[in-house]
Amino acid sequence: MATHQSAIKRAKQNEKRRAQNRHFESMVKSSVKKVREAIQKKDVEAAKKALLKTIPLIQKGCSKGVFHKNTSARKISRLTRAVNALSS
Repeated sequence: MATHQSAIKRAKQNEKRRAQNRHFESMVKSSVKKVREAIQKKDVEAAKKALLKTIPLIQKGCSKGVFHKNTSARKISRLTRAVNALSS
């Protein structure tokens, strides 16, 4: 355990950030799951609506440092391709 004041503060900050990141990751996973379920049911409208809600979440996660930029780009690309393949 940390004994110096700065190390204690740093540990608290890390724990707080970790909790925020975990919450955000969970939110994104749930959103992605909704898109995939709509794709599986072959519901084009629901898939498009869910995708439009999911993309900004993924991008926000990238800007906050929760996801790497390539990870977020890959997630968005794969979901968009899947929805577009469903609609065509």
